[in-house]
Order: sequence, then C-alpha cells, then structure tokens
Amino acid sequence: MSIFIVQQEGRRDKLATLSLAPGVKVYNEEVIIDDSKEYRVWDPYRSKLAASILKGMDVSAIGLNTRILYLGASTGTTVSHVSDVVGLEGRVFAVEVSSRVMHEFIDGVVRHRPNVFPIFGNARRPTQYGMLVGEADVLYCDIAQPDQTEIAIENAHLLLGRKRCLFLAVKARSIDVTKELSQVYQEEREKLENADFRVFDMKELDPYAKDHVMIIAQKRD
Repeated sequence: MSIFIVQQEGRRDKLATLSLAPGVKVYNEEVIIDDSKEYRVWDPYRSKLAASILKGMDVSAIGLNTRILYLGASTGTTVSHVSDVVGLEGRVFAVEVSSRVMHEFIDGVVRHRPNVFPIFGNARRPTQYGMLVGEADVLYCDIAQPDQTEIAIENAHLLLGRKRCLFLAVKARSIDVTKELSQVYQEEREKLENADFRVFDMKELDPYAKDHVMIIAQKRD
C-alpha cells in the first residue's frame, strides 16, 4: 500500500500519502518532508476514505496501478490522495456533474496529476462515459443522493470487473430523514446484496463523518 502512518513525537499519528505532485497542495493540507520525499497528511474529517482507514476497514483493493471509477469527485480532496496511492500507472476516472466544481477540480487537481481523468457528466448515465473508462478495478461512490446505491449498482454492473470492489459512502440523511440511521444503512446494504454483491465490511464513520457509513462490497461472478 502507498498509504503511510506519520509518527511524530508528542503528536497523534496521522495518515499520509506520498505526493505525486510535490509542491502542490489541494486543500491546504499539512505536508511533511522526509528524506527528500513529500508526504501529504490525509485529513479524515475531509475524506470519508481516510475515515474508513482509521476505522479499521481494509482498503487494499485501492493500490498501485489500480484503475478507479470515482463517482462524485467534487473539488478533488479524496481523488488527489487516491491519485497518490495508485501511482503514475494507475488511473482515476473522476465523474462530477457540477460545471463550477469541475472547473475548480481541473485547476486544483487534474492539471497537476496525469493519472486523473475528469469526466463532466451525470453518474446516473454511465453509458455516456463507459467507453472512456472501460473496465474498472474499483468503483468508489460518494454522491449524496436518495438513489445513490442504485446509481452505484448501475455503474458497477456496466463498468466494474468481476469480483472487483465497490466502496459506497452512504449518507443516511440524504436518503431518508424519517428513518433511524441503522434502518437506512441496513436497507442500503440489502439493496447491494439483492443486486448480487457480497458485502464484507460496513462501518459507521463517526466522529469523522456524521450519519455516514462506508460499505465495501465485492461484485460476484
């Protein structure tokens, strides 16, 4: 894995990634220089993937040379760290529907990272960008929509390889504000299982991301 634990005397351990674009910050993150290498501290309060790691989830499916389809790129906080992790031979196809956010994403992340490919499009229409992505090793979905699980399933059926992993960040309050959090989480899990996914981990992301769980599932044969 290209994810590191930074240990500093008298300070709490931190996650970090080895920067693929030294000298360039994405969200004013802390940078640590060691042995002429630049490590970007990965803030779990700004990234649900970082929060998942600190909650003990196995994210090893995202590694060197991995091909990622990322739904909900936003301004690129997490995408930039994923870019570090997969390396120059990896690929991050990042889908974002907002033109304003996409411009910021391109200026702040894409222009500095040759392994990130921006897709200005709607994640509900994967057929429109499928030919650009091909077959993905990992599908990462972080879109706060009521039908986010259905969107992830549709993209996975079209573009995720067999026995490959789906990371689904579920924001309960975007799905149903009237139900208990645990009920929403269980219903989204069951949607995946009914769509022929094997869920092998699901954890709440408190205190880093309130009312969120991360689900990691594997697409069956």
